[in-house]
Amino acid sequence: MQKLILITGLFVSFFASAQRQTENIIIITMDGFRWQEVFKGMDSAIADNGKYNQGDSQYIYKNYWSCDANERRKKLLPSLWNTVEENGGLFGNRDLGSKVDNANPYWFSYPGYNEIMTGYPDTAVNSNSFPANPHVTVLEFLNNQSKLKGKVAAFGAWGAFDRILNEERSKIPVVSAFNPAGGNNPNPFENLINSMNNDSYRPFGEEECLDVFTHYSAMEYLKTKKPRVLYIAYGETDEWAHEGRYRSYLDAAHQVDAWLKQIWDFVQKDPQYKNKTTLFVTVDHGRGDANKDEWTSHNNKIADSHEIWFAVMGPDTPVRGEMSTEMQLYQKQFAQTFANLMGYVYKSDHPIAEPILYVFKMRK
Repeated sequence: MQKLILITGLFVSFFASAQRQTENIIIITMDGFRWQEVFKGMDSAIADNGKYNQGDSQYIYKNYWSCDANERRKKLLPSLWNTVEENGGLFGNRDLGSKVDNANPYWFSYPGYNEIMTGYPDTAVNSNSFPANPHVTVLEFLNNQSKLKGKVAAFGAWGAFDRILNEERSKIPVVSAFNPAGGNNPNPFENLINSMNNDSYRPFGEEECLDVFTHYSAMEYLKTKKPRVLYIAYGETDEWAHEGRYRSYLDAAHQVDAWLKQIWDFVQKDPQYKNKTTLFVTVDHGRGDANKDEWTSHNNKIADSHEIWFAVMGPDTPVRGEMSTEMQLYQKQFAQTFANLMGYVYKSDHPIAEPILYVFKMRK
């Protein structure tokens, strides 16, 4: 164990050297989107079930079905498989031995996002109504660094991100749910987004907006404010799954995948970001699968809902494609990975898990 700690420490020190190329990071989460669809595409057992296909299995099959699993996943998530897989790595295909899991014991949203952002699966964080996060997240830590001050921002469809990221204490702008984009001084495009969001259909009530408003608010901020660290949290995949609407769940994931391409295309054309930006995509928790009727749910009483995945690409990440190496990784390792990619070692008054070394190139 001492040897492992020493090697990890040396690696982190080495990686934080001048050879690092990442100057920006974009972190994206797709709430509760299962690894099963990421790596195997649409699930015919769910699509064929009249309880879940919204009376339109023909649409699901037309848009997302192939007898070949590799083709199915590409039809559902073309950007993930044609861009990220070819330029980075995808982790979490348990059929190939690549395991990624929640370390927190609850397997639902606030504990998962806390684990992602703090590297600490705190058992006290045990409710989606948990108050403002007492822990300094990696976003707050990065915002406290002199070179990154005021260059960190977050956008989330779910209103709880104000608490999860402790916007009041951290001073990071967190635009969540129906918060207005642009704050007190929105530009004309942000005014339009805000008006449309306020007048929109609200299938999830007052706590969560549709992903389209989160996305375009985040894109406008990316283009005009040029943050160094940006977090975007999409939520419809989880909401439609809880409703048992498999077509909408797949459509929501397919749309986020299209937005990944839009984000990456912008990044690769902008001088601040081109070849200097890492993209990291993941989820807060998994969903049921052993019992197909439990795909709509997730918690520590639902088998398989601790099983997650992630994808990453950028100038400091080796091209590994779909990982087929036997491994066990945890969500708690993400926070330090984000910090190391940006050239920092994340420190706080709570325990923080070690980074994921597979994400980094080892240089001579």
